[in-house]
Amino acid sequence: MTTTSSTTFPATGKRAWRESPAVEQRRHSRRRRERRTRERPPLGRYSDRHGRAREVIALPGAAGSTLVIDRDRSTHADARLVAHLGADEPAENAALTCRRYLDDAIAQDCRCRLLTDEDTRVAPFAERPVGDPAITDDTSPLDRLGCSYSLQRLNSGMAIPELRWCRLQPSQGSEHEPLSLREAIAALESYEPLLALSVSALGSWGADGNVSTTVLRTELARVQESPIVLNRPLREVVLAMSARQELSMSEIALRCGRIKRDRRGNESGETSWLARRLGLLPEGGRSTPTPWIHSDVLALIARRGLGISPREVEP
Repeated sequence: MTTTSSTTFPATGKRAWRESPAVEQRRHSRRRRERRTRERPPLGRYSDRHGRAREVIALPGAAGSTLVIDRDRSTHADARLVAHLGADEPAENAALTCRRYLDDAIAQDCRCRLLTDEDTRVAPFAERPVGDPAITDDTSPLDRLGCSYSLQRLNSGMAIPELRWCRLQPSQGSEHEPLSLREAIAALESYEPLLALSVSALGSWGADGNVSTTVLRTELARVQESPIVLNRPLREVVLAMSARQELSMSEIALRCGRIKRDRRGNESGETSWLARRLGLLPEGGRSTPTPWIHSDVLALIARRGLGISPREVEP
């Protein structure tokens, strides 16, 4: 009787062994924990002016930093950088940044710039040198009412103080009133020197773990990326042309397509619309004129109303 022996070889490209159930379970548990770490619960949710559902999340960034991102809730597309927090920032600062961002996003439809691949690879302000962190009042700008504006370290309930813009009114003595960078710019009707001082302060304090710069950093990014700009340069040009009788406000409004008709059907420019855009009259329901104008409206008035390039009246 002849016995035929056969040898069985493992299939090419496949495992010749299986992990024990305990090892597989530990592997799956680790993967679930990693997914939960990457996919943290949203910091906040809201709907934009078009009714689209959006969410604000926090994701880990380079060198232990944290990226606070605004994105479409369902598709995760249109990701925008709200803030890039340094590794030294307390964890609760991401939620604080989100709350303040949502207040502006819902009220004014503020949008931040698009997230880039570079944002995920670099630490915030890594390229900025650390200079003298002293804050002096020598360069504190003054508004028309005599109020001064300066950066101060304030106790806001966190473990460390935060760097904020503050206003000091002549009648308040030494009591500083915190306000946003945007509010300070509106009061001065000028971007400088506030922007330069903010950038300098972030370069000085960005790597200091004893002071939080989250709010200031977020406010600076929003001001720099916002399509809402100051209307003062445009207002000065319009008033100068009207004083020289080159163009009346009615003619400018008429060129922009803002027309009103009297009882006899005579047409003229809607000067009240132009005056509100220029900050000469308050908006409906407001008590004071606004110092802001959308860049699209500024371009319309410059090109069609004045016949000049918008760059000539951009702040």
